[in-house]
This record gives sequence, structure tokens and C-alpha cells, in this order.
Amino acid sequence: MTVSGIGFVFPGQGSQSVGMGRGFYDASPAVKALYDEASLVLGYDIAQLCFEGPAERLNLTEHTQPALFVSSAAALTALEPAGLVPLAVAGHSLGEYSALYAAGGLSFRDAVALVQKRGRYMSEAVQPGTGLVAALLGLSAEVVKDACQEAASVGVVAAANFNSPGQVVIAGEKSAVERAIEIAKGKGCKKAIPLPVSVPVHTPLMQGAADRLAAEFGGVAWHDLRVPLVNNAEAVALQRAEDIRASLVRQLPSSVRWEESVHKMVQLGVTTFVEIGPGTVLTGLVKRILPGAVTANVHDSKSLDAALVTLGVKGQG
Repeated sequence: MTVSGIGFVFPGQGSQSVGMGRGFYDASPAVKALYDEASLVLGYDIAQLCFEGPAERLNLTEHTQPALFVSSAAALTALEPAGLVPLAVAGHSLGEYSALYAAGGLSFRDAVALVQKRGRYMSEAVQPGTGLVAALLGLSAEVVKDACQEAASVGVVAAANFNSPGQVVIAGEKSAVERAIEIAKGKGCKKAIPLPVSVPVHTPLMQGAADRLAAEFGGVAWHDLRVPLVNNAEAVALQRAEDIRASLVRQLPSSVRWEESVHKMVQLGVTTFVEIGPGTVLTGLVKRILPGAVTANVHDSKSLDAALVTLGVKGQG
């Protein structure tokens, strides 16, 4: 069914929770088949990990990433009977792989294998406990960049996510991030919130992980996309397989330009943003970036029903 102005967005690490996806799994043989196939690829029962935890294991980056990807694919499968065709897709960090799958760029099996390796390589790129990630509130992107540059004498620190106006996430080596927070507070930062992510993704510390991941890409079948994907690294619309592949290598050591990505989707005609997958983090960010945008999210049966009402297709899903 054609509903004008729809864009699909997919969440990244931090949106996971024990129990995610269970309702879709119990209600749909097609969703159950996804979890079964993913478990074969991963070598462990991904449904059990998603539904029962424990949270400590689910929150390990190597496990979080495939768990989130499979849960987002489950939500997408549950939405499919509505027949919605997005104008564009995008995903936040790990969510870019979910968006790529949704747009036909990778098979489900290949995507599961890649996100498992992505999580593993990220975890192995830095020593445990040496990294720090923090959200800075109340500063412009330029001021945050300046704070990181001033703190660079202590170690590696960079703006990792430009999420929404007044919310920038920084990451890097622990001492350098702590110094950048001090400097940012001196520049008017309202609040600095350390995040429960020990891997400083989207900084130069991830270049080694990106190189290892790039070496895996040759064994995967890539396809041109059915609809444009707005990428993290530059916030541009991509559709050719070779461009997507190169973009995913750049993604790990580069900032996530989420605020710009949302504006780019608007340029492509998107007026309604549907977050597909666990949580509502991206829905909140979109509302801060575009107060007038229509938003919906699909992460369980209740939210699916509400989304279909919002989109005017209630009863078809």
C-alpha cells in the first residue's frame, strides 16, 4: 500500500532490553523462522538471549548487535502485511545494517553474520575499561568539537553522534573524554551523562575494527537498494551496492550524523518517520529535530497496532 511520505528508521546499541521481540515471535511463524535461522548463523540461541537474558550477556557488544538486528528484522516482518513502501531508510549506527536489510541490500543471513563480526571486532579494538562514552547536553556541535580538540592532548576523544539539537555524544579514551567533559562544562554544557557503553565507537579508535570488517565484505553478496539509504558517515542518500559497502567501512571510525540524516530524509520527501525495532530512542530524537513530524514506532504488538492507526492502515497488518 502506498502511504505518502513514509521513512523507516532503525535503532542502534542502547535500545536493547530483555524480552524484546517476544510478542512477534509468539504470534508469527515467519518471525520464529528468522530467529531460528539467526541462531544457526550465530551458533547460539538468539531467541533465548533476547527473551530471557541475562541482561549482562545481552549487553555485551558482540551479542547486543545481532540481537538488536534480529529484533528489528522481526518488527519489520510483523509490519510487512501492511504493504508500506518507504521513500527512504536510515539506521543509527548498528541500525544502518537493519536499514540496509530492509532496503534489499543484504540477505538476512549475511547481515546476521556481519553484525556479529562487527560487534566482536569493535569489542577487540580497545582494552576493556579504557574507553568512555558520554552525552553532552546544551551545546552546539561546533562547541563540542572545540572541546574535543582541546582535550586531544590527553588522548583520543571525538564527537561520536550528532543526535539532535543540543545533544552530542562524545567518545574515546577515558582520560581524554573526562577532560573534554570538564572543558565542555566550562563552555556552558548543561549536563554530561556517562553512557553504559564501554566501546568508543565512531571515533578513530575504531579504524582497526573497520579494516577487519572490510576484509569480511568480499565474501558477502551486496545488492543495489530498492529505496535510498541515508548513511551515517555523510548523511547522503546512497543506493548503489558499491557505495553502501564503502560507506559501512567509513561508518565505524566516523561520527553518526543523525540530525543531518533526518533533515536529508525530509529533502527526499519523508514527513512520517516509523521507528522499527526495540525502544523509542529515535522517535524521541526525530521529535526534537522536527517538532512537526509525524512519528510511529513498531516494537511490540501494541505499538504495531498504534502505528497502523497513525499511518491510516489499521486492520491490514
